[in-house]
Formats: sequence, structure tokens, C-alpha cells
Amino acid sequence: MVDVQAVGQKIVDNVEQVIVGKHEAVQSTVIALLCEGHLLIEDVPGTGKTMLAKSVAKSLGCKFRRIQFTPDMLPSDVTGISVFNQKTREFEFRPGPVMAQIVLTDEINRATPKTQSALLEAMEERQLTVDGVTYPLERPFLVLATQNPIEYEGTFPLPEAQLDRFMLRIHLGYPSNQDEITMLDSQQFTHPVTRIEQVVPTEELMAAQEQIKSVHISDLIKEYIVSLVNVTRKHPDVYLGASPRGSLALYKTGQARAAILGRDYVIPDDIKALAIETLAHRLIISPSARIKNVDPRAVVQEILDSTPVPGARVRAK
Repeated sequence: MVDVQAVGQKIVDNVEQVIVGKHEAVQSTVIALLCEGHLLIEDVPGTGKTMLAKSVAKSLGCKFRRIQFTPDMLPSDVTGISVFNQKTREFEFRPGPVMAQIVLTDEINRATPKTQSALLEAMEERQLTVDGVTYPLERPFLVLATQNPIEYEGTFPLPEAQLDRFMLRIHLGYPSNQDEITMLDSQQFTHPVTRIEQVVPTEELMAAQEQIKSVHISDLIKEYIVSLVNVTRKHPDVYLGASPRGSLALYKTGQARAAILGRDYVIPDDIKALAIETLAHRLIISPSARIKNVDPRAVVQEILDSTPVPGARVRAK
């Protein structure tokens, strides 16, 4: 049996040579990897989104491709295209960059919705269909996407179906003063991403992905997950709540967090720690609440504060 905690720690330690002072974001990235879930990294330019994705890919022994999304891209630029061979008089499939294991889709919201949708089948079903022929994708298959806030020029909001396929959405934010000084020192001569090496073989990662599925999660925790998701569907500020895919994401990420913290069982704190990153991007805020600048993350936090943990006892004052 593989030690999931050790696997997770190896990746975290390696990535933190590049990404300084963002332990929770790096840990969430590892959780997504272990759950075979896709990760959306959203923040303003220059905060290390691309470097986080590249350092994770370098830490693993997987085939890595990067796609720089631009407004003029076509779906075939992502999936590949069939080209007619003059010698054989037949069409040959030229695979696109998505035919890899770790795919970095940089600035995904700079592409048009039509091009963004080229990823839907690959992300959900781990396969591609081009010209009526289906091509299975090699495991593990993970999409690490970066995006700038949609208020920036030249961006297109991700469709709801696309957002729902991302298991987690994380934010890096600006570093503290001391972390930024450390970053300046580390990049004086070369970028630290060029120095990190593979620390976890593909086989070990896949074994860890299988092992976390056996982490115990009690019926009470399951009830808690479903209760949180149900409240998002009834909240007055929410037009469209989290889907059942959101419940599954919270369930799986809870198992992964427990495993990398050295437990073989899930506790309510695992669910609370991941609820915002797992559910907030799936909520569609109502127009009236949007006028008031209601943040989906604040809605999820409010739900966490007001939803009791099943089986918990209130202490007498």
C-alpha cells in the first residue's frame, strides 16, 4: 500500500520551492490531483498561477502540454484535426495538445465559449470525439486551468457547464512582504521552476488516487454534505445552486484531505475546509443579489455558519 500522506507531502514540498507562502492553495492543488479532479486557478495576472501549474506538472511523471488560450483559437486547436494524406489517400488524425495527462490551459477565459466547450467531453468522460471517432485519454488526466477575473479586458465568462466540471477553484492572492522578498531572492539568478524535479512516479500517484477511495466517510458526514448543498439551492441570493456533481466533489475532496493529513476517516472539519473552494464557483447569484455585489464565497461561508453538523451536541452554557 502506498503512503498517501507521504505522496502528498512530497508534491507539496516540491511545489513550495516555487510557490512561496501559499501552503493552503498548494495543498488544495494536491487534493484535486489525488481526486482526479480538475482545478481552476483564478487571480489577477502575475500572482503565480501558471508557475503553480507548471511546478505541479514537473513534480509528476506525466505527459505535460500547455495550451495558451487566445480569442482566435478554434476547437480543433485544442482537440486535434483529421488531415487528408495525399500518399495513402486517407484521413489521418493529428492529436491536439489536450491529448496529454497534465494539461495546463493558460488564461482559459480568453478563448471564446465555443473553444472552451472543446474541453467538456475530455474533462468529464476522459475521451475525445473527433469526426465521429472516439479517442480515450491516458490516465491520469487532469486539467489545470488558469484564468484572470472576468472584469479584465478581453475575457469571456466560463459557461456554467464548464465551471461545474472543475472540482476546485482556488485563489492565490498577493504574497506578504516577507514572502515577496523571499521570492525576489530565489529568482536572482534563475527561476526555481527550472530546478525542481519529478518526485512522484505516475504509478505511485495512480495508486494513491485509488487508495483515497477507501477512506471512511460516515453517514452523518454524508448527511452534512447533502445538507450544505441543498441549502445552496434554496438560498435567497442564489439563482442556481450547486449540482449533485458538487456533492460528489465535496465527498471526494474530503476523503483526500483526510488521507493527506494522515487519517483514514473524514471529519466535519475536512468538509468545512473545502466547502468554499468546492461549491462557490458552482453558484449562480441572482440578479438582485448581484446588484448588491454578493460574493458566492460569502454565501457558502454563511451556509457553513448556519448549518449544524449532524450528530453534534450543543454545549450547555
